[in-house]
Amino acid sequence: MDWSVPRPGHRSTRALRYGTIALAVAAMLCAYIVVVVTRADAAETLLSQGKPTTASSAENAATPAASATDGNTGTRWSSAFTVPQWIQVDLGSAQAISRVGLNWEAAYATAFQIQTSNDGTNWTNIYTTTTGAGGNQSLTVSGNGRYVRLNATAKATQYGVSLWEFQVYGGTPDNPGTCGTANAAIGKTATASSTENAGTPASSAVDNNLGTRWSSAASDPQWLQVDLGSSQLVCGVTLNWEAAYATAFQIQVSANGTTWTQVYSTTTGTGGTQVLTVTPTAGRYVRMNGTARATQWGYSLWEFAIRVGGTVPTTSDTPGSPSPSNPGGTNVLLSYNKPAVASTWQNDVNCNPCSPDKAFDNDPASRWATSSTNGWVDPGWIYVDLGAVAQIKQVVLQWDPAYAVSYQIQTSNDATNWTPIYTTTTGKGFRETLTVNGSGRYVRMYGTQRSNGYGYSLWEFKVYGTGGNPTQPPAPPADPVFPATNLVWADEFNTGTLPDPAKWTIDPGTGQNNEIQYYTNNGNVSITGGSLVIEARKETQGGRDYTSHRMNTSNKFSTQYGRIEARVKVPKGNGLWPAFWMMGTDFLQGRPWPYNGEIDIMEILGRNTNEIYSTLHAPAYNGGGGYGQKISTVDLSLDYHVYSVEWDSKHMTFRVDNQVILVADKDTVETTRGPWVYDHQFYLILNLAVGGDFPGPIDATTPFPSRMYVDYVRVYK
Repeated sequence: MDWSVPRPGHRSTRALRYGTIALAVAAMLCAYIVVVVTRADAAETLLSQGKPTTASSAENAATPAASATDGNTGTRWSSAFTVPQWIQVDLGSAQAISRVGLNWEAAYATAFQIQTSNDGTNWTNIYTTTTGAGGNQSLTVSGNGRYVRLNATAKATQYGVSLWEFQVYGGTPDNPGTCGTANAAIGKTATASSTENAGTPASSAVDNNLGTRWSSAASDPQWLQVDLGSSQLVCGVTLNWEAAYATAFQIQVSANGTTWTQVYSTTTGTGGTQVLTVTPTAGRYVRMNGTARATQWGYSLWEFAIRVGGTVPTTSDTPGSPSPSNPGGTNVLLSYNKPAVASTWQNDVNCNPCSPDKAFDNDPASRWATSSTNGWVDPGWIYVDLGAVAQIKQVVLQWDPAYAVSYQIQTSNDATNWTPIYTTTTGKGFRETLTVNGSGRYVRMYGTQRSNGYGYSLWEFKVYGTGGNPTQPPAPPADPVFPATNLVWADEFNTGTLPDPAKWTIDPGTGQNNEIQYYTNNGNVSITGGSLVIEARKETQGGRDYTSHRMNTSNKFSTQYGRIEARVKVPKGNGLWPAFWMMGTDFLQGRPWPYNGEIDIMEILGRNTNEIYSTLHAPAYNGGGGYGQKISTVDLSLDYHVYSVEWDSKHMTFRVDNQVILVADKDTVETTRGPWVYDHQFYLILNLAVGGDFPGPIDATTPFPSRMYVDYVRVYK
């Protein structure tokens, strides 16, 4: 949803200023988003988004290679005005490639090849053409490799070649070697959520004896897990069920027995002996997580067999080593809330204030920026006083689009004499994690070449190491373990005739985005037949010709992390726009959108109820440029469906029923789009909008009244 809100910073593209907006006006912020990726086949996976991308050249700093794999159709890569030119993406490991999507800008290639490689040096052609016509091309291919390259040898215009998006899809990752046939679980340590009795322990499912079994308590959910003893590449599972089997279950893999990756899921299990091929995934622990039983009894397995094979991917993300998920490793964050000084700083209508301390406050939605009156010059700098001499091991810079191409990280003991400990002339912006080695009380970013005509700006400048005089930031809450089973808040809509005022705040008023309804606090909402009913009507109120309803849990309930879900049946009709979404609670204290963060779990447009959108909004990506995805599925208006997000400090997984819509990974977002602003409390919102920029206009076929039904809303941790 494009609010026409200027970003506080140098480059507001609109003259409007976002002032103080009352909650009654501002609570409706469902995203008007550009479709980032459409998965054409549920068996395919988009492999390339956010992965490291390089090219033979770039036309200028505003069109880098990374813009073709950032999931944003408003940014692009463009090359120098010669051929040949190439762009390649590193998928991180060997993958089976089934399709390549090319979204060309007007400067397209008439002759090109799609190539794969395992080493980035030796290439194999998997597609070749000399009659390329530009536009949107979906190429069915067959090959495998870690690197995928488009190699352009002839161009259609006097310019170079340019891609809005370069998308690589695949199915099962290419597994070096074959999946073994031996049962790697035999004799390994097995544990379970419960046992029916002493005669059916977890160990009986891994003893290679079909005459013994594990069985659980007679409730949902229940799980059985095996410790393989070391990290293995899990590629297959065989479940030999007793009569008490699971109709719905997941196979999950973990490196630590705490954080789990789902590699198989079903809601139509049939029992018997199930031989499952799963996405090859490295892990030490393997779990069967049962969520629905076929009988009144529990779950029971004669044997839980695990097949492994291939090579375990290597990773630098080990305890004590700096990595995206472990910034600083065993080092300490030294810079939090420490005094800061900068060459200049901005304090005006677009950024008030963007003072130096904002880069060290551990708040990813506030930033430092050089002054718009005298700071758009080189050099520009900012430094932090650590309070005492420290050993500096790592620096993390989360750049605003006004980043440094050339800069140094410097240290000093007196804030006068500086020693460089890191130098680059190829800064790329977004999040840069720098391994350094130096000492000093003061640490400075000293920029000597800007990326554009504006100044320098950092959302966060974090310094890790030992010594200094650190102040530790508030401890974050623990991440939930998924599947989360502890129900912490719910509304089943089974009692009364109106929403429970202890749980919901009614939110009347007009909407945004050129919507045409007026949200009322009566008449348009009821509880009927065990469901909340939100009704859009053709009637005049509040100066509008249509009415509807919006409600939220502001000041009643909020959450940080968990599984948030609602079972909803949506209406069909041009111009209708049902949504289930969340807003950061700091919005209620005056922080403007999108700095508070917005999480859109479900948006559906009545003109096409076979599509669902999920989107994130933050200062650096919002409105039409939100970080989101749509997926095509069944007609969602015909029945109730469960819309959910599983959210922790590292990622969010959005689903409709059991189908994944979007996986938003914090590391990927920060290194390709901008800060992750979701590590705080959010409240829930339900509404049905009419008309507006995103859903388009109503017409004579739009039914009124139209109703959105909500069976329940639940939050688990």
